Amino acid sequence: MEYNVISADSHLEIPIHRWVHRVPDEHRDRAPRGIKLSNGGDAWLVEGRPLWAVGLELSGRPPEQYQPTGLRYEGAAGAGPPEQRLLEMDRDGVDAEVLFPGVGGANFWRGIAQDDAYRAVIHAYNEFLVEDYAAIDPNRLIALGLIPETGLDEALAELRYCAQGGLKGVCLNGWPCGRSYPTVDDDVFWREAMDLGIAVTVHIQLQYGATLGGPSYPYPKVAPADIHPKAKDPLRHLAAFDHRGGLNALQLVFAGTFDRLPDFRIFFAETYIGWLPIFFEQVDMLYDRTIHWANEYVGLPELDRHPSEYLRRHIYWGFVNDPFGVKVRHDVGVDRAMWSTDFPHSVGTWPDSAAAIESMFDGVTAEETAKMVCGNAVDFFGLRPS
Repeated sequence: MEYNVISADSHLEIPIHRWVHRVPDEHRDRAPRGIKLSNGGDAWLVEGRPLWAVGLELSGRPPEQYQPTGLRYEGAAGAGPPEQRLLEMDRDGVDAEVLFPGVGGANFWRGIAQDDAYRAVIHAYNEFLVEDYAAIDPNRLIALGLIPETGLDEALAELRYCAQGGLKGVCLNGWPCGRSYPTVDDDVFWREAMDLGIAVTVHIQLQYGATLGGPSYPYPKVAPADIHPKAKDPLRHLAAFDHRGGLNALQLVFAGTFDRLPDFRIFFAETYIGWLPIFFEQVDMLYDRTIHWANEYVGLPELDRHPSEYLRRHIYWGFVNDPFGVKVRHDVGVDRAMWSTDFPHSVGTWPDSAAAIESMFDGVTAEETAKMVCGNAVDFFGLRPS
């Protein structure tokens, strides 16, 4: 097999009955459920979450036919068995897809309050990927396992299961140790992933619990009561031009993760790339203007290099239709950007991805195009056909 075009971010949008039966009986009553709406459409019912009506995530159709509700999995593009998916990829001219979860993934399922039940749901989904879906053609169906957000031991256990099952990557929704910021404790997870040869990804940005509500860094100094409000968490000030995933990437930089683990890399999917040059520029400028008082008052550490240097080396970014991003690709890093179809979501390019690539990469060299639509994904996910 030879890879020429790889979607680094597509989605596995399938009806829940395909895998939920794998949840053990003692937790089945707390597992997500599929229901029918009065308009005939499919929906998900998950503990602790509002009703999710299936709609724009099933947009494998002309844009004028997109609908936000009333859609059914049955007969929908992208929602069938793996054999159907392979035919849809052939129609789109895509050799392989990196398959992120659908319907909110682990963030949505984390509404389940009981940790054992929540972990059972996560494992049932991963088991389905390993034993059923991806097993049909693991060289083309690059399914990503999910990692629970209930502590490091459970995160490591699921990481190991995914790697042993042949999955080439996992998707995080929170930092492995469950805090609102990464620390040296998370290095155990990063090291294990590297040792196992399994890629670590985030879809857009971390979106669960402590990650959203707590401080972005474990500041060693307590800020004075009369300090400016923004000065209490200056890392968020440095990320003022963040669009998608930028703050989380900066958290890894200031946590010292990349200094301790110089070979660690992580992929933030569906961030788009056109905004990155100004983000890189501004975060360096803000760092120079901020770090002195931030270090003095709250203990934000000084870096050995400017923040953008870490970001350019260690972070991969994903995009779908981003013509401007392609124009500024050299300011982003041609070897750190990965194209995708986002199939079957509403911003996607299926079944016309070949035409979208041709238009978006008009005037770009064949070598650079090949990196962004294939080579970078082959490198990051270790796609060596078996």
